[in-house]
This record gives sequence, structure tokens and C-alpha cells, in this order.
Amino acid sequence: MQMFVAGQWQDRVQSINVVNPFNGEVIDTVPRGSAADVDVALGTLVEGARLMRAMPAAERSRILRAAVGLLQQRAEQIARTITLEEGKILAESTLEVSRAAETLEVSAEEAKRISGEVLPLDAAPGGAGKLGFTMRVPCGIVAAICPFNFPLNLVMHKVGPALAAGNAVLIKPAGNTPLSALRLVQVLLDAGIPPQAIACVTGPGAELGRAICTDPRVRKISFTGSHAVGEEICRMAGVKRVTMELGSNCPVIIMDDADLEKASTLVAASGYGNAGQVCISAQRILASHSRYGDFLDALKPKVQAIAVGDPLDPATAMGPMIRDADAERVKLWVDEAISGGATLVTGGTRQGTLHTPTILCDVDPAQRISREELFGPAVAVTSFQSFDEALMLANSTNYGLAASIFTQDIDRALRFAREVDAGNLHINWGTQWRADLMPYGGLKDSGLGKEGPRYAIREMTEEKMVVIH
Repeated sequence: MQMFVAGQWQDRVQSINVVNPFNGEVIDTVPRGSAADVDVALGTLVEGARLMRAMPAAERSRILRAAVGLLQQRAEQIARTITLEEGKILAESTLEVSRAAETLEVSAEEAKRISGEVLPLDAAPGGAGKLGFTMRVPCGIVAAICPFNFPLNLVMHKVGPALAAGNAVLIKPAGNTPLSALRLVQVLLDAGIPPQAIACVTGPGAELGRAICTDPRVRKISFTGSHAVGEEICRMAGVKRVTMELGSNCPVIIMDDADLEKASTLVAASGYGNAGQVCISAQRILASHSRYGDFLDALKPKVQAIAVGDPLDPATAMGPMIRDADAERVKLWVDEAISGGATLVTGGTRQGTLHTPTILCDVDPAQRISREELFGPAVAVTSFQSFDEALMLANSTNYGLAASIFTQDIDRALRFAREVDAGNLHINWGTQWRADLMPYGGLKDSGLGKEGPRYAIREMTEEKMVVIH
């Protein structure tokens, strides 16, 4: 596939292979873009931003709704693309396309709801007879720097609101998974987005990212990825608006009154979906000492039943990790935990990019697998004696994206909601749940700002204050 720059599809002499993580086969190639391509793209996007700003909200909404229809028509092809380049099972890819269509539909709705407020200036000294109101205007050019794990929907969470708000958008897809983003660009162009208002540059993240983040024509950066890269982007960006959706290490608290069947089912779903490569995967399971053994007995058969293999095979429940090096890292952390005193309940092996779904118990909270972001198919189970200890353990990380608790006690549930430092809190459910219209973002090192079309649009517009004297 070609990349889309300066209003047209373009190739380059140098290309990058897009590889199927399950079998290593090259499924396509994309151009190896450069900083010069970013410069050219931004030159055209300046004009695109002017076009989008002048476009009535009703027209922006109409175009995005047309894109929803096209996305739904092409859902089967795009879902297969996601599976081939990212490795998640086809059922998960099909769901991702459906969610991306919903994200775009909500963006189309929110395009018509961008408004300011009237201020009572006569409440201020000297304000009598004056009328004040605010207006929201587009930022201009939004840069969308995207991750590999949801190569369509997490791109959509940036692109949909950016266009709905009247911006132009520059997409930098993940190097491993650029094809889904390129297919999205084609959908948007076919729906009627001006070619000058969108670009997608493929290539090495470091070079392209630096060119994007340091260019003053980019007014807003929306990034999803690791904390280390997010920090570097913020250093480079200077005086720009940023949304950072960064790493996590999500705790699940299993109280002594928890429904263990429900809890074990949802931990199995939250811990191993997309081979654990989800920011809100359940990673640290904190189980009450009195129910510790019973919970492990309930969880183990559910995890052992997760069939690993070819993501295109309907019998497969979990596909490969994105790279061999990532599977190797997960194996290293698991072995390190075992050497440090943890017990292997099930799993713990890998073959290439396929890592078996793994449970570790008796995990010391100081171990790396309990402190840092694993981003792989393993959960670390630790026991606690009191609710105070459970809350302390839940907060004993620099991250704060999602957390959950299983309890029938409303007082405990509300205390959990008040005291656990995470942006997304779930009661009697797993951590890996998100409605695409809700505000989504983290605390602490998990990031800055919110996604979800309504909330992203506020971050992709700027506020003007108007006073009529």
C-alpha cells in the first residue's frame, strides 16, 4: 500500500515490510517515509485546516456519517487486515471494526454539538451592560501518533474527533500495523473528506515522531503508547496541546464476598484478550487471603481452556504477540518472578510469538511483573489480609489507568472508587472494558487528557472569549 501525503497516494524507493506476527509472512509493504515527507504533508494540511474550519458542522457530520456506512460495508476486509497485521483473533478484529464505526458515528453526532457558554459579566465590577460568551474553534492541525494493538479503533479515536472539530489531521500509524490506518484514510476520502485535510505518513517512529512533534504547524498531538515515549514527545512538543494515553498496570481486587465464578471469568477475559496487549488488561490480581485458593481453583481451568494459535482459525481464542521480542520479554519476566519465589500455576512457555496464557501466584508486590507494565498474556496473583492492604497494593504503582473490584459490599465499593488512583474504575467487572463514548484516560504516569469523541473534541478545539461592550 502507498501512504497518503499532500493530497495523493505516494510511494517511495525504500519500503517497509508488514509482517504477519503469527507466521512471519510478509503480507504487504508500505513506503518508508521521512522527515521530509512530514514537512510536505504539513504544508498541504495547513490549507486543509483552513478548509475544515470553514466547513459547516452539518457538512462535517454528514461526511463522517457517510464514512460510517462505508466502514460497515468494508468491515470484513478491514477485520481480516487487522488480524493479519496485528495478530488478534478474527472475532476481536471484527469487534474492533464495529467499535470504530461507533466511534466515528459518535464523532459525527458531536460535530453538531460544539458550543460555548454565555457568561454573566454584570456579576463582575464594571460589567454592567456587557455581554460575554465563549466560542470553541479548531486547533488547526492535529497529529495522531498511534499504537499497534488497536490499529483501527485507536486511530479512529483520534481522527474522528479531530475531523469532527474542524481540524486537519496527520496520522502516524504504528510501524508494525500501518495497513488498517491506510484503509481508514481511503474510507474517509471516499466519504468526502477534502484530500488536503488528511495525511498518513508511514515509516520509522523516531524520525517521523521528532519531525511531527517539533514542527510549529502542529498545534495538537494525541499519542497512545508507552510512558517513556510519551515523556519524550512532551519534551519535544514545546507549547502545544497534548493528550497522552500511556502505560498501565491494572489491579483487580477480589474481596472475601466476591462472586468467584464471575470474577474468575472476567479476569480470564480481561487478562488475555489480544494476548494481553491492551492498556487496560488485568495484570495484578489481589485476592483476599480467605478466598485465595478458591479463586485460583476457579481461574486456572478457564485460563487453561484458552486455545492459542492461528488467529484466522475460528477455534483459536488467543493469537500471537506482535513481535518475537515481546513474547521473549514476557517469558523473561515470568521466569524472573518464579526465581524470586512466585509459583507457576499454568502456562509459562512460548514458541516464537505465541506465549501461553500464564498465571503466577504468591507474587511479591516488589517484583517487576507486579510493578511495571507487562503488556502480555500473564497475570500475577497476590494475597492480602485486609481491605486497607488491598487498597494500598492497588495504588502501589506509578500507573493509574484502570482498576476493578469484586465485592457485594457497597461501602467497600465506594471507598474503592474514592481512594484508588485510576481514571477508569469498575465494580464487579474486569478492567478491560470501555464504551467508546465515555471519557477515557489515566492518572499519574498513565497520561494526560481524555479520549472519547465528546471529550477529545474539547481537547482538539481552543476557547475564545468574546465581550460585547
